[in-house]
Amino acid sequence: LGLFASEDIPSGYELGISHVADDEFEDGYIRTPLGGFFNHSDSPNCEAHVSGRFIKLRTITNVVSGDELTVRYWLYSV
Repeated sequence: LGLFASEDIPSGYELGISHVADDEFEDGYIRTPLGGFFNHSDSPNCEAHVSGRFIKLRTITNVVSGDELTVRYWLYSV
């Protein structure tokens, strides 16, 4: 399973909210469907960044249709 681009996406494009702060959940966040499907990579094409109560996903490289969207995990212990 993973998250794959259905069209070309430019670098710096915000894809949406992946996690919402909520102290009732382990690690203090609950995942959205977007947050449930992206995978880890040591060479990611996206980043997860904190914006208030949310963690949002945005591209850090140009993404080509069909590419898997990946992030370097930092929220969860692996």
